[in-house]
Formats: sequence, structure tokens, C-alpha cells
Amino acid sequence: MRISTKQVVVGAGALFTYVFLLIPLVIVIGASFDDTATVYFRFPPEKLSFRWYRELPVKYWHGLGLSCMIALVAAAASTLIGGLAALGIAKGTLRRSPLLETFFRIPLQVPFVVTGIVFLQFYYLLFDAWRVPLVGSYVGFVLAHLFFCIPYAAGAVGSVINDDLARIENAGRIAGATEWRVFRRLTMPALKPGLFSGFFYAFIVSFGDVPVSVFLSTGGAVPLPVEIFQTLQFDFDPAVLSISSIVVVLSAVFIVFMQRVVGLDLILPGARR
Repeated sequence: MRISTKQVVVGAGALFTYVFLLIPLVIVIGASFDDTATVYFRFPPEKLSFRWYRELPVKYWHGLGLSCMIALVAAAASTLIGGLAALGIAKGTLRRSPLLETFFRIPLQVPFVVTGIVFLQFYYLLFDAWRVPLVGSYVGFVLAHLFFCIPYAAGAVGSVINDDLARIENAGRIAGATEWRVFRRLTMPALKPGLFSGFFYAFIVSFGDVPVSVFLSTGGAVPLPVEIFQTLQFDFDPAVLSISSIVVVLSAVFIVFMQRVVGLDLILPGARR
């Protein structure tokens, strides 16, 4: 079988992309097993050991748990709100209004540092007026993360709402289906890829956020990315490599789990055919 120049170029580009994405992960995970790491990390490790996994500070586990809970709730809520917003933009009285579409993109145009400062000042005003303690609270983190997660969910769901979906829905109505049945049997399956993508994007953005969360963190509530940022800001801690490796492995397991449960065809349509 003759291989064309185009196939060679595409293959080389794909290989470069895989290597470029995987090398940092391999280095971090490999360096996390270096028993002799103190003020800097080495790769390849000189002495393999689970030392930094055994000595992992409790603050990193607390931060990981807090980040996961914030990201899960923020992603779920933003997917629901963003999905409804996308349906409203596509099917409402102001159908495909550029003004509405721009409105839902505004949070992405605001620098995240500015967003964090604004929410910090807003929470202070709420506390002064009604004694509502949102700074450093779980609810405060989720509300702030919703601000920049909703646009991702709305955009992902809106990308799968097209004219073909409208024709399918009309065909269902002509066949005698009620509006609820059309929504449940036709609209929802069509929106499923967008809902999954929106949830996934929102979760990733929320979980890895530092610019907003760093302003809302207190001594008793610090998400993992902020904890790592504050640690490496002044000194190197080998335990950061360990917790980062754990996050990488958990992320890979999460991706595989979601693909198995929701279906790989949502990401690669027709891949199983």
C-alpha cells in the first residue's frame, strides 16, 4: 500500500501533537517518584519511592475535595442554565438575537482577575448589608464560578441546535406527538452531545480556576489550584508533583468513565461503525 505525502504530513502532525501533550504529564508523574527531590525536581528520578505520596499534606486532599465539589455543582448548574438559555436563544421570540448571544459571551471577555475582584467586593457589600458570609464559603465559590461557566455550557448546547433539529421536531408533531414527547424523544437526544460537552468544559474550567478563586479563598477553604499556586509562589514542595499526578490519573479515569457511560459516539460520531 502506497503512503501519500499528505498521509505522512498528517501522521507526523498527529504524532507531534500526542508527544507535545504527553511529555509534560510523563515528566511530572515520573518526577513525583523521586525520593531525593527537595528544592527542585529531577527527571528521570534518581531513586524511585512513594515517599511524597505517603507524606502528602492533608491540605492538598482537602483542596482536591473542595475543588471537585465546586466544579461538579458549578458544571451541573451551568449546564442546566446554559442549556435553557441556548434553547431560549434558538427558539424564543428573539430567535438568534445577536444581542442575546453577545450577552452570554460577555463573561468570557472580562479578565478572570477582574471577575475575582468584582465578586470579592460584591460579597463584602452583601456581608455589610445583610451579614451574608459568602467569602470563603462553598456557595460563594459556586456562584462566582457560574459566572464564567455558563457561557461555555450555553455555547456547547447552542452549537447542536440547528435547522435539522427543527425539521425533526416538526416531523414528530406532524406524526401526532405531544410537545413533551417531542422534547423527550427528539430534542433531548439531539442536545445530549452539547449537554455533555458543556458539562465537561464547565467542569474543567471551574476545577482549574485560580484567578477568581484566589480572591475568595480563606484559611479554611482553599481550592486545590489555589493551594498549589500559593505553595509554589514562595518555595518548591515535592508533594505538589504527587497531588498533580493524582489529579492527572483521576482526570483520565473520569474521561474514560464518561465516555463509557455517555457513549464515545458523542465525541467521535460514527467511530463504532
